[in-house]
Amino acid sequence: MNKELLRMLPKVDELLSLKKVNDLCEKESRNLVVESIRDSIDFYRKGILQGKIQKSFTDEEVLKKASEILKRKNMPHLKRVVNGAGIVIHTNLGRSLLCEDAVEGILNVAKHYNNLEYNLEKGSRGSRYSHIEELIKEITGAEGALVVNNNAAAVMLALNTLCEDKEAIVSRGQLVEIGGSFRIPEVMRFSKANLVEVGTTNRTHLYDYENNITENTGVLLKVHTSNFKIYGFTEEVPLEELVKLGSEKGIPVMEDIGSGVLVDLSKYGFPYEPTVQESIKKGVDVVTFSGDKMLGGPQAGVIAGKKEIIERMKKNQITRALRVDKFTLAALEGTLRHYRDEIDAIKKIPTLNMMLLSEEELKKRAQRLKRKLSPLKENFKFNVGEISSMVGGGSMPTAEMKSYAIKIKSDKISEKDIEEGLRAYEIPIITRVYNGEVLIDLRTIQEDDYEIILNGLKEVGDKI
Repeated sequence: MNKELLRMLPKVDELLSLKKVNDLCEKESRNLVVESIRDSIDFYRKGILQGKIQKSFTDEEVLKKASEILKRKNMPHLKRVVNGAGIVIHTNLGRSLLCEDAVEGILNVAKHYNNLEYNLEKGSRGSRYSHIEELIKEITGAEGALVVNNNAAAVMLALNTLCEDKEAIVSRGQLVEIGGSFRIPEVMRFSKANLVEVGTTNRTHLYDYENNITENTGVLLKVHTSNFKIYGFTEEVPLEELVKLGSEKGIPVMEDIGSGVLVDLSKYGFPYEPTVQESIKKGVDVVTFSGDKMLGGPQAGVIAGKKEIIERMKKNQITRALRVDKFTLAALEGTLRHYRDEIDAIKKIPTLNMMLLSEEELKKRAQRLKRKLSPLKENFKFNVGEISSMVGGGSMPTAEMKSYAIKIKSDKISEKDIEEGLRAYEIPIITRVYNGEVLIDLRTIQEDDYEIILNGLKEVGDKI
């Protein structure tokens, strides 16, 4: 039987001679069409040899498979997905969504020439950092500011500028590992700063810093542990005391604040997280933070602090290797402008808006999605239920937000197959599976995701 089926496999040249294939070659890359046909034939060959294909097939079926393969080849690898997982700053799904002004800013500089490094007033070359520095200074209260490609780069650049071949004193309990196995000690080592660990994992005192200061001390470093918490018998040095010690000893104090909180969210019921403005006000010389976490903008590392130190960083040769492009600057500017007014920021910046959605609104959205999915009730059962959402992105690790989800079950297909089917849809739908149900958390679902979810589930149901 295998031999008979193998003899049915068409030759590539035979399929290429067909008019419909010739017409397709005029619309698509001929090389891609040929490759897709070969892949389709190979798919059938392997299926026959593995016993997965045991009945006869036609050339039309081979071409249909080739068409599916061609469609996949033409799809971008980096693509839109629907985030039904309920994690607002989902690192694996691109972190924060950009606000409309940020997106508009990117499109504007992408489609047109722009004044990236051109001073329009003087008619001469300018600095790319000038477009964003004044805005960061206005919002944070800092004397100067600089933007690089991510927060790890910001930490490395700041340490290299302040502490090359000198000692950086940091609490042992703050030597964190961030996403992708990047660790503060390794970043420090690459910056050519010599790490001096003080205190213990759970307790560090002011005298731990003071007793380790030498003539070779370059910086007192504080790292905010935004991605974990230690409870119980703990103590860390208040920032004000560290700044006072640094001032007395003539040593700059640097703080890596991590997530880039610009709004005090504790007044909205979230655990307290230090804001950039507070650190600057307390006299920290340099603060570094991310642009794409709690700030809600593009991937970037923002450095704010004393003007003299920032100017030194701008002249550091490493800065050119870490500089941001026009898209990042446009997106960051579009995001930061909203922070001039807290209410505007909460309304316009998706990360903040999703975090602060009311339970009532989330329940209404879940019920609306349930009604939208009602035509599929022959294959699926839909219920609205309470669940917990997470902030994500290494931010507020203890914060859980009450949310509402669509809970999907089926008597005809397992929850595993539903999850995989939605994930394999043309626009992948990322869900959670719990207690025999597939969950779609409405906190991270956008208005235009509803139709995609309907069509994705319809495709899953059609295969039953």
